[in-house]
Amino acid sequence: MSDALLTLEIEKLVAGGLGLSRDESGVVLVRGALPGERVEAEVRVGRGVRQGVTRRVLTPSPDRVDAPDLPTVDLAHASYPAQLRYKRGFVEEALTRIAKLRHPVGETVPSPREWRYRNTAQYLVTPAGLAYRERRGRDPQPVGQDPLVMEAIQTVMDRLDPEQLDPATEVAFRASRRTGEVVAALIGAGEPRVFLRASDHLMDAGVVGVSLAEPAGRRFGAGVRLIAGESEVQEEFGRVQVGVTATGFAQVNPEAAGLAYLRAAELAGEGTHAVDLYGGSGAIGRHLSPKFTRVTVLDSAPEALARGRQAAALSGERNVTYRSGDAARFSEIGVDVIVVDPPRAGLEAEAREHIQASTADRLVYVSCDPATWARDVGDFVRRGWKLGSVTPHDFYPQTSHVEVVSVLER
Repeated sequence: MSDALLTLEIEKLVAGGLGLSRDESGVVLVRGALPGERVEAEVRVGRGVRQGVTRRVLTPSPDRVDAPDLPTVDLAHASYPAQLRYKRGFVEEALTRIAKLRHPVGETVPSPREWRYRNTAQYLVTPAGLAYRERRGRDPQPVGQDPLVMEAIQTVMDRLDPEQLDPATEVAFRASRRTGEVVAALIGAGEPRVFLRASDHLMDAGVVGVSLAEPAGRRFGAGVRLIAGESEVQEEFGRVQVGVTATGFAQVNPEAAGLAYLRAAELAGEGTHAVDLYGGSGAIGRHLSPKFTRVTVLDSAPEALARGRQAAALSGERNVTYRSGDAARFSEIGVDVIVVDPPRAGLEAEAREHIQASTADRLVYVSCDPATWARDVGDFVRRGWKLGSVTPHDFYPQTSHVEVVSVLER
C-alpha cells in the first residue's frame, strides 16, 4: 500500500459524506471534499475502490465553511443548508440505485439545533484527558471542547480531572434537554468498590448518578450496575417522556427525533390495533396511543421494555402493551398498522415475510440507513405495496447520517 497525491474534480457526494471523483484508473472517494470542487487529495493506492483525504482545496465550493477538525464530523465543512440538500440526495440516490424506484423525496427536516444537540457521548480516559474513541490516526485525540454535545455534558467535562477517574478506561454520559441533568457510566474491569473514588469525582463534577459497565465485545453487553445516585434522567421525545440512561439505547438528538416521531404518528393515522416493531421503550408506539384502541410495542431488549412500561404507567397510557420478542417471529392477528424503526441492518427477510402475511394495510417505516431502507422498500413494492410520502430527517447535523420517515400502503 502506498499513497499518491492526486488533483481531482469532485462530481457528487455519496453515502458517508465522501466526494466521488474519477481519473483514468477509475473511481476515487475523497473525504473532506464537496461537489464541484477541485482538490489535491492524498489517495491510498491499493485493492478495491481507492480512498483519499483532501489536503488542499484548489477551487472551493460556495457551500464550503470552516470546520473543526474532529473525528466525529464528516460534513461540517459544508454550510447547514447544503448539508440538508446533500442528505436528501443520499435518500434519492438510494431509492433509484437500490430500490430501482423513481419517487419524490421531501425536503430534509432540519434539526432544531445545528451544534450542541447530542445528549450522549462516550470517551476514552487517557493521561492527557478525555479523548475521542473514533480515532483515524494511531493516537487518541483529546477532546477539550466537544461542539456536538449538550452544554450540560460539556460543563461536567470541564470540571473533570482524568486521573481521578482511574481505573476506568472509558466514560459515557447521557444528558436530558428537559431537566438539564446528566448521568454517567464508568467502563472498566473490577468490583464497584475500586471505582468509588472515580464515582465521587463524577458526582462532585455535577452528575446525578454513576453506573459501572464491564468492558464487553458488544456495547454494554456484560451488564451495568448502579454505584451512586440515579440510573436515569427523564427526557422528552415529541409528545412523550421517557427515562434514558448512560448505557441504554435512545436517540441522541431528542428534539429532532421528536419531530420524526410526530410525523410517524401522523402517517400511521388511526385504527383498532397498531404494532411498533423494534419499539424499544415505545417512544413511537406511545405517540400512536391516542388514535388506536390498542398499541403493542415489541422489542428484544428487556431494559428498554422495562423503562417503557414504567413511563406508560406514569403517564396513564392504559392501551399500550409491551411484549418481549423478536420482530422476525412477530405474528399478531388483527393489526391495522405496523410501525418499524429497525437497527442499521434494516428488516430481516423473516420480518418482511411476517409483515407481508399480517393483516396490516399500512406500514410506517422509520430508518437510520437509506441503503437498507431502500432495499426493504423495493422488496415491499415488488410484493404489491405502494410507497407514499418519503421525508429525510436530520438527527445528526455536521455528519453524513440521515434518517428517513416513510409510509407504504397495500
